[in-house]
Amino acid sequence: MSASRTNVRPKADQVLVDIVDYVTKYKITSVVAYDTARLCLIDTLGCGLEALEYPACKKLQGPVVPGTIVPNGAKVPGTQFQLDPIQAAFNIGAMIRWLDFNDTWLAAEWGHPSDNLGGILATADWLSRTAVAAGKKPLRMKDVLTAMIKAHEIQGCIALENSFNKVGLDHVILVKVASTAVVAEMLGLSNEEIINAVSLAWVDGQALRTYRHAPNTGSRKSWAAGDATSRAVRLALMAKTGEMGYPSVLTAKTWGFYDVSFKGQPFKFQRPYASYVMENVLFKISYPAEFHSQTAVEAAMTLHGKLAKAGKSVDDIKQITIRTHEACIRIIDKKGPLNNPADRDHCIQYMVAVPLLFGRLTAADYEDDIAADQRIDALRDKIVCVEDTSFTADYHDPKKRSIANALTVEFKDGKKLKEIVVEYPIGHARRRSDGIPLLVEKFKTNLARQFPAKQQQAILDVSLHQDKLEAMPVNEYVDMYVI
Repeated sequence: MSASRTNVRPKADQVLVDIVDYVTKYKITSVVAYDTARLCLIDTLGCGLEALEYPACKKLQGPVVPGTIVPNGAKVPGTQFQLDPIQAAFNIGAMIRWLDFNDTWLAAEWGHPSDNLGGILATADWLSRTAVAAGKKPLRMKDVLTAMIKAHEIQGCIALENSFNKVGLDHVILVKVASTAVVAEMLGLSNEEIINAVSLAWVDGQALRTYRHAPNTGSRKSWAAGDATSRAVRLALMAKTGEMGYPSVLTAKTWGFYDVSFKGQPFKFQRPYASYVMENVLFKISYPAEFHSQTAVEAAMTLHGKLAKAGKSVDDIKQITIRTHEACIRIIDKKGPLNNPADRDHCIQYMVAVPLLFGRLTAADYEDDIAADQRIDALRDKIVCVEDTSFTADYHDPKKRSIANALTVEFKDGKKLKEIVVEYPIGHARRRSDGIPLLVEKFKTNLARQFPAKQQQAILDVSLHQDKLEAMPVNEYVDMYVI
C-alpha cells in the first residue's frame, strides 16, 4: 500500500514572502545607495554602448520578427529599436553584459546585479510611454534607481551564503528572480501576484554553467543575463493576468527547488534585505576582465613598467606565480587552447599575459587578431596559480570582501622582481574616491562611441547630477540615448 499525500495548498515559502515584503514595503533611505545606483546606471548603459561596436552583439539586437515596431514600446539605448518590454529587456540585458564590463558582486555566488537593468529599464520605459499616451504621469528615474537598489539587494543577499555554481547552475538564476520581483512591483501587482511571479521564476528550468567553463565556454555567457531578465518580465506579465503560482516551490518534498537542484539544502541568509549590496557593489572601471582577475591585471600593469626598468623583457621570464583565492582558481585558472573571446576573458593567464606584453587590457584584446600573437600563449604557459588561504578567507569576510591577487616574476637568471600585491581593485567600495572620477571618464568615452558632442553633453548634464536625474521622466531620459 502507498501512503497518500496531502493535497492541502501550503503557505508560501518564507523566502518568497521575504522577497515580496521587501519589494513592496521597504523604503530605501540610504543616500549612498541612491548615489551609487546613479553611478551604476550610467556605467551599465555605457557598457552597453561600447558593446554595440561588436558585430556579435549587434546581430542579436532588434525585434524577434524584423521590422516590428511596438507603439509606446520600450526603446533600446544606442539604437532606433522600439520593442515590447520582453524583447527590449533582452536587447538591453545582452548589450550591457556583452563585454563583461558592468558591475560585479562576489560572495558564495558571484554575478552582476546591474544585469537586472535590462528588465527594469525596459519595463519602466514602456510603462511611462503608455502612461503619457493615456494622459497620465510617467515613472521618474528615481523609480528606476529604487528598483535597481532592490534588485541588487535580492540578488546579492541570496548570493552571500548560497553557491549555485557548486551545483552546476548559472548565477543568472538570481537575475531572473530579482528582476521578476521588482518588475512585478513596478507593474502594480498585489502581494499574492508577486509571490506567484517569483515562484514562477524559481520553478523555471534554470541555466547550466556549461557555457562558462572549458571545454564549452562560449558567447551565451554574454547574453544569458539578457535572457534571464527578459524572462522575468514575461513571468511578471503572466502573473499580472492572474496566472497561478507555486507556494512551496522551494521546499516541496522531492519536487521543490531545494531537493531537485540544491542537494536538499535550504538557503542560508547572512543579513536582511536593505541596501547593503548597492552600497558595496564592485565596479569594473579599468579593465573588461572577469572580476576575480581585476587585481591581478592591476598588478600586471605595474610589473609591465618594472620589467623595462629592470632591463628585462618577457623573454627573460622563467615563471610567474599568481598567489590568489580559491574562487579565482576554480573559475579562471585555465590551461590549453582558448577558442574565442568568451574563453579568453575567463582565463587569468591570458588576462595577465596581455598587460605584461602590451601595457594594456581592452575588450579588443580578446579578439582573434590579438590572440594570434604567439607570445601570449608562450607567456601563459609560464604562469601558475596557487591558493593563499588567507586571501580566500578575506574574500568571504563581510568586513573585508577583498579580491586579492599577488604576482611574482622569476627570471631565467634566478633573479626575481618584488612581489606586487593588490587586495582591492579600483572599483571596490574601499576605493570609491579613486574610482568615481575614472568611472565618469569611462562613461564619457562610451557616450562618444555612439553620439555626437551635443547629444553627449545633454546626457551628461542630467546623468552627473543626482537631483536632475531622479526627477526626469523615464521616457525622456531614454529618448536621450536614441540614435
